[in-house]
Amino acid sequence: MHTRNLTLILLTATLMVPAAAGHARSPQAAATTAAPVSQAAQSPAERQLRAWLSAFNAGDRAKYEAFLREHFPSRAARLDGDLNFLTRTGGFDIRKVESRTATSVTCLVEERAWNNVARAVMEVESAPPHRITRLEVNLAPRPADMAVRRLSEAELVSAVRAKVDAQAAAGRFQGAVLVARNGTVIYSDAKGLADRENRTPNTLDTKFRMGSMNKMFTATAVMQLVQAGKVTLDAPLGTYLTDYANRDVATKVTIHHLLTHTGGTGDIFGPEFAAHRLELKTLGDYVKLYGARGLEFEPGSRWEYSNYGFLLLGAIVEKVSGQSYYDYVRDRIFKPAGMTASGSEPEDVAVSGRANGYMQQNGAWVLNTGTLPYRGTSAGGGYTTVGDLLRFATALTGHELLDATHTALLTTGKAETPRGGKYAYGFEDAIDGGVRSFGHSGGAPGMNGDLRIFPDSGYVVAALANTGAGASQVVSWVGERLPK
Repeated sequence: MHTRNLTLILLTATLMVPAAAGHARSPQAAATTAAPVSQAAQSPAERQLRAWLSAFNAGDRAKYEAFLREHFPSRAARLDGDLNFLTRTGGFDIRKVESRTATSVTCLVEERAWNNVARAVMEVESAPPHRITRLEVNLAPRPADMAVRRLSEAELVSAVRAKVDAQAAAGRFQGAVLVARNGTVIYSDAKGLADRENRTPNTLDTKFRMGSMNKMFTATAVMQLVQAGKVTLDAPLGTYLTDYANRDVATKVTIHHLLTHTGGTGDIFGPEFAAHRLELKTLGDYVKLYGARGLEFEPGSRWEYSNYGFLLLGAIVEKVSGQSYYDYVRDRIFKPAGMTASGSEPEDVAVSGRANGYMQQNGAWVLNTGTLPYRGTSAGGGYTTVGDLLRFATALTGHELLDATHTALLTTGKAETPRGGKYAYGFEDAIDGGVRSFGHSGGAPGMNGDLRIFPDSGYVVAALANTGAGASQVVSWVGERLPK
């Protein structure tokens, strides 16, 4: 992705809650509502959190705006974004208060739509009327006492069909989804419109922009070069990009750092990108624009998602292989895996069967054309289908792209991330409910996708959407209910 799809900006904070789906809780969801707390026992911060949730969940624009102006005035200007977020999540319910003081409270909340668990943190002013100063809602691992029941395969197919149908009917999922085991598809469907103007439906063959899911292909390409002895993981990037402008970055940041988002190389989005969006036509153009800037932190000292780091990896693939990044991925990953419907053409090239991307502005769906780069990059972009994602998963786990040792090195977590789980090399490695999976999500305005590979059971879950949410929510919901 060019922006992380699990990141939504709400209030003064970063939200990492995958959004979208119906208001009714799943019958498989655990009944974990915390015991009521009397109003007298609640701290000012907890009272404000409960009041905010009440106003937010109600969905009454006038009443919610009035609440913000009185209790969180700095947020009132972003009312539409909040209401869009409500539409995508169905709201939240408090499940457990983890800690409380007079001016702060931390709770586990559950999304009403897809039952995602998140950690909500609110801080308020110490003096009455205790206006809100901070609110964060971050995706959190599901605790054992909030576990959902794992289903049999037959139950799962029935349940996911009903869930996807309901969320599509509610306007919260538009795209394609596929569930397979050991390469055999057990459920697949497509919903919504690829082209709203011409009423063209999405199908299982529709090509969707995939955002940062492309990082899996970039990391696989780098690992192929490692396996071939042409790239060394602990070598600094300047070993390969010998004319890199900033010598501090060139000599300190290793390939391992880039692959794990621990290099301190920063992102690409902001005023510079906006000013040059359509001028950045090659990976080299990005390196010229950002190559002189310094480190944001000492390499290896912490984890921070870096799209620029993966742009540099793409540039290294080009330098070492002698091919363009796009040709290398086509020849060494897509073709061997049988991925005939994946690519990364410039946005001004017509791609047959590719869905338009849509985002909401002022309550209406509009094309995302004005946000797209000239072309996808090694950090994210391009297009694929759910069928091609399954083919990639099958080729990867079948060691058709890498040998067993390098496949394990690629997909095994290495760096702790703020959301829990670990980041491997271009793959997220997680254990939820005792079940391990790896894959990557992607998202930006008008696109969302996710792939999860469950190596022990042989399941693969893939979803793509031509809106900014929905696919990750489907994958998460299915993953928590898969048979072990």
